[in-house]
Amino acid sequence: MNITMTRTPCCERMGLKKGPWTAEEDQILVSHIQRYGHGNWRALPKQAGLLRCGKSCRLRWINYLRPDIKRGKFSKEEEDTILKLHQILGNRWSAIATSLPGRTDNEIKNFWHTHLKKRIHKQILQEAQANNSQASSASAASTVVGNVMISNYGLSSINPPIVGTGFYGAVSSHTFVETMDNHGSCQLSEEMQFWYNVFIKSNQDKHPQAKEI
Repeated sequence: MNITMTRTPCCERMGLKKGPWTAEEDQILVSHIQRYGHGNWRALPKQAGLLRCGKSCRLRWINYLRPDIKRGKFSKEEEDTILKLHQILGNRWSAIATSLPGRTDNEIKNFWHTHLKKRIHKQILQEAQANNSQASSASAASTVVGNVMISNYGLSSINPPIVGTGFYGAVSSHTFVETMDNHGSCQLSEEMQFWYNVFIKSNQDKHPQAKEI
C-alpha cells in the first residue's frame, strides 16, 4: 500500500485567516515591517500578531503595501519593455518586473492579459487580413488569354504557343496596347486580336474537339 505524503497548505491550518485583508491588518503589517523589516516571512505573522500565513503577508506587502509601488497607467515605454521581455522570457512575470521599477509581477501579468495580449492578437489578425487582401488584388489584376497571361504589370507566356512566331512575336515584343473597359476587363488591340484568332483557328484545325474560349 502506497501512502502519498502531501504538505497541507499553511492557510488551511487551524486559526489562520483567508480572504481579503482588512485595513487594520494592513496597518499592522506595515508598522511591523517599517520597524523590524521582513527578513523571515515565515516567522513574521506570529511576530507581528497576524493570523495570516507568511506567504500571504509577503504577497500583500510586495503587491500592495510597499512604499515604492508605482501606481497608475502604464507608459508607452513600459508597454514596449513588457512586449520585448515577454518575447524573451515568456510568462516569467517576476523576472520581467525587475526591469520595471515600482511595478509588481502581479500587476504586469494582469496588464498583459487584459490589454497587451488582446492588442497583439488584433494586430496579427489585421496583418493576416491585409496580406489576404493584397493576394486577392494581385490575383484579380491578371487575366489569362489563350496561354498568355495579361496583367497590369506586363505579359508573360505560360506555355509556348504551338503556332508560328507571329502570335508569339506580337506578345513578346509588346506590339499591342492593352486597354481596360468600364468593367475592368482586358481589351486587346487589333493586331493582338488578329494573332489571337489565328492561334485559336490553328488549334481547332489540329484539334477539332477543342472549343474556342
